[in-house]
Amino acid sequence: MKQKVFKSGFVSIIGRPNVGKSTLLNNVLKTKVAIVTHKAQTTRNRIQGIYTTENEQIIFVDTPGIHKSFNALGENMNQTAFDSIDGMDLGIFLVDATMSFSDLDQQIIEKLKDKKLNFILVINKIDKISDQSKINELISKYTNLMNFKEIVEISAEKNINVDKLLNIIVDNLEEGPQYYPEDQLMDQPERFMVAEIIREKILLTTSQEIPHSVAVEIESFKNDLKNPNLININATIVVERQSQKKIIIGDKGSKIKNIGMLARKDIANFLGNKVYLELFVKVEADWRNRVHYLKQYGYKNN
Repeated sequence: MKQKVFKSGFVSIIGRPNVGKSTLLNNVLKTKVAIVTHKAQTTRNRIQGIYTTENEQIIFVDTPGIHKSFNALGENMNQTAFDSIDGMDLGIFLVDATMSFSDLDQQIIEKLKDKKLNFILVINKIDKISDQSKINELISKYTNLMNFKEIVEISAEKNINVDKLLNIIVDNLEEGPQYYPEDQLMDQPERFMVAEIIREKILLTTSQEIPHSVAVEIESFKNDLKNPNLININATIVVERQSQKKIIIGDKGSKIKNIGMLARKDIANFLGNKVYLELFVKVEADWRNRVHYLKQYGYKNN
């Protein structure tokens, strides 16, 4: 019997904010490697999630949502998203079925057409649309502007047609090596994921003023000398204004206590250890426009 060919490749997931890129990645991997909230621009960095079976390995690259930027952080996020396409074997252009086609979609497509890469058009959140003609109309608007290798309708949240999408991706990949060990699910260090979990809880528990102004820096991450089953983590929450610091801390420290409680639970699950988490808050005015801080908080590499 002829031995089955092992396929592998790198696949970039690109699209507007809140179309479900991180939800799709987490669903495919059956574990959480990217934070998810209802707030736009939750993902700020390029995150690789690694899907491995005995016959294939797909390295998915989850990217920041492409948006109209108003500061250096936003510009860097958009650049990170488009740069992620370079060197890929395949691209996924993820679209939210509940969103109307926009000028931003047109701008994204014009940039994608400049890339020498095959793209799959993936229409997400089809479970929220009962009228198929609306989905068909949306597909037409995209396909009239760009030739896509394949078109797939899915619901990442409800796990509708996700397996179908995986099969299509594999069909469009070539024979290749296994780049990562079979049990590795992501390429980011533990400290990065811990900071992301804390930031997720801030986004989920605070008002509209806070989310885009927050960064999280892990100051220390070490095993407890007296208890090998305990990890001590100190993290600093960075905001841009004193008023935001007061919101994060809350009345008599209630807000930051709740953020810490929620984050500690998820971090312990992620690390498989008990966790002692201590949070601090500091103000760095206009940090999103200052290159020094973008580099320090992991949002700029050059």
